[in-house]
Amino acid sequence: MASARPILELTLAEWLDELAAPRAVPGGGSALAFALATAAAVLGMAARISKDSWEAAGPAAAQAEALRARAAPLAQVDADVYAQALAAREAAAALSPERRDWQIGQAFARAAEPPLEIARTAVDVAELAAEIAAYGDVRVRPDAEAAAALAAGVARGAAALVDVNLTAVEGDPRIAEAKRFAEAAETASSRAGSPSR
Repeated sequence: MASARPILELTLAEWLDELAAPRAVPGGGSALAFALATAAAVLGMAARISKDSWEAAGPAAAQAEALRARAAPLAQVDADVYAQALAAREAAAALSPERRDWQIGQAFARAAEPPLEIARTAVDVAELAAEIAAYGDVRVRPDAEAAAALAAGVARGAAALVDVNLTAVEGDPRIAEAKRFAEAAETASSRAGSPSR
């Protein structure tokens, strides 16, 4: 049985236990959201450390906090929406094949939305990481590079989840959108790894 407490109220050890439990929820989408919020937190730290050497450090720290606030709740949203999709699949077993397929398709189409938002947010995290890697204090540039790599990995993983959740919806434009987000995050991550200093 999943924890009755919201994900963001769990200790780190409890969260890892929940994630490792033998059930589908929480799963990969929630883990991706958590990793992305972690990357944004690292960027907040890097920007704050850079305040004496970079005049845009304050706004960068504020942006990192906003991104963390955007990413963290997606761990719970993804878990909730995916749990609803799994419940809809189970409840549809007694329906006619056409009705069953439609209901399951609709439920999983809704389940594609949280990972799509995770991928979208990952682009913004990777872009901020590239900026901090280029202009932040030299001591924290590797931290910004690490955050960018996390964001790029998150975007790739989220795109894969969007794709699998939309397998019943042929030609859904959200699949291409998620792939574009993954490519954009990877491009920003590459810039963070080789900033012009």
